[in-house]
Amino acid sequence: MLKRYEKFLNDFDNKFAEYTNNQRQYIKCQKGCTDCCEIGEYPFSRLEAEYLMRGFLALPNETKKIIKNNISKLLEEKRLSKKERFTYRCPFLINGLCSVYKYRGLTCRVFGLAYLDNGVIKLPECANFGLNYSNVYDKQTKTINLSNPIQEPLKIDTILRSPLAESYELECGEIRPLINWFS
Repeated sequence: MLKRYEKFLNDFDNKFAEYTNNQRQYIKCQKGCTDCCEIGEYPFSRLEAEYLMRGFLALPNETKKIIKNNISKLLEEKRLSKKERFTYRCPFLINGLCSVYKYRGLTCRVFGLAYLDNGVIKLPECANFGLNYSNVYDKQTKTINLSNPIQEPLKIDTILRSPLAESYELECGEIRPLINWFS
């Protein structure tokens, strides 16, 4: 299954490159920008979590130790949290870089792009901070002047049910926040 998933990711990444090229004028992402990794829930399917663990197992022992420590701290914070929705810094982010970049999830891969979802343009959170799409988004009026958003929803469940994913006969399993795969 993981081999098929890797092939799917290769095709998906090619499609994603097209999306990015079409949206290049609005995207300010660059190496070292970690705003999308600093606070979130990071939904992962069971299959994505297994793939991520493959990347984790290939890391140097010292890096694995840091990540395990990050996860332990987050699990304790979650246990003590009174919030309905627990958001956190990705435990795989180390020194401003994703330690498992090749193995990152679909949510991580598509974050930062604007897309249509049921006729409504969805912007990445970073538009509020002067980053992606900030040149076409008015924070005061909450209006978006974007004529060419991506025409398909870039949400994990939609991507995993897409014709491309179905062509690989992927069994993705349940989707839950990344940290919940470790508890």
